[in-house]
Amino acid sequence: MEITRQVPANGWFETFREHARQHTITASGLGIALLAVAVLLVQSVAQALSGEINIALRYALLGGAAGFAATALGALPALALRGIPQKIEDSMLGLAAGMMLAASAFSLLLPGLEAGEALLTARFPAALIVVFGMALGVLLMLGLDEFTPHEHEKTGPCGPGHERCGRVWLFVFAIALHNLPEGMAIGVSMSQGDLSVGLPLTSAIALQDIPEGLAVALAMRGAGFSAGKAVLVAIASGLLEPIGAFLGVGLSSGFALAYPIGLGLAAGAMIFVVSHEVIPETHRNGHQTPATIGLMTGFAIMMILDTSLG
Repeated sequence: MEITRQVPANGWFETFREHARQHTITASGLGIALLAVAVLLVQSVAQALSGEINIALRYALLGGAAGFAATALGALPALALRGIPQKIEDSMLGLAAGMMLAASAFSLLLPGLEAGEALLTARFPAALIVVFGMALGVLLMLGLDEFTPHEHEKTGPCGPGHERCGRVWLFVFAIALHNLPEGMAIGVSMSQGDLSVGLPLTSAIALQDIPEGLAVALAMRGAGFSAGKAVLVAIASGLLEPIGAFLGVGLSSGFALAYPIGLGLAAGAMIFVVSHEVIPETHRNGHQTPATIGLMTGFAIMMILDTSLG
């Protein structure tokens, strides 16, 4: 017997307002983060329209396109595969998590600290600026996770208004919460036109997008979606990479301190996703050791990439 979900009588606005009343602190944090992002973005879009950051924007969009292509490449095998051993999947996701953590450290936080120190001529205030950016990234992702209706394969639907959304859209929103900060990180790292910062990070994100794209497509197949729909949704989710890259390059290409703040924001967002979503997912099935080995391997690969390309 099929169980139908009850759709609440309240409209979207009422649903979100009621959810905000129940989660006041998270809602306030999201509001602060969105306001800061909006201020940075508006002044930077004005610069983009004036042609001041065309080279950086071109680099960022190329980096975002690389992430999209890697996601699509990873998703394609799901046309023939219904699944892979859970241990292998958890190891692959651990690899992706390790690369994201290392990218956050080597390609976002360290360049952010260096840029902040160059501007402020002191290490402590430079660290505070980067930490402020990290806090904005965490507030942003925490709020988006709390207020975006989405669904995970193991934990089910969550977020206000999820009853109104079809399952495919809930999966799309969940994927977006992963891919958006990755695209933002690419854009921020390219915002100064410095390939020694942007190239290692973009390479790492593109490489980890391959197993991530496969994992997403296989998760959707495991949830009952057809092979074609699962692959198409996984490929389409990669579009969040160039969109996030455009947002990231805009966020950090305005006034001077926007660059270290933007690097910190992207790092905070990525670390949040790794800790809040990816690592718990890899440890949920009893494969903690293979997942941890995968994470350490990914971290090492990224460290080598950063040393070689940075």
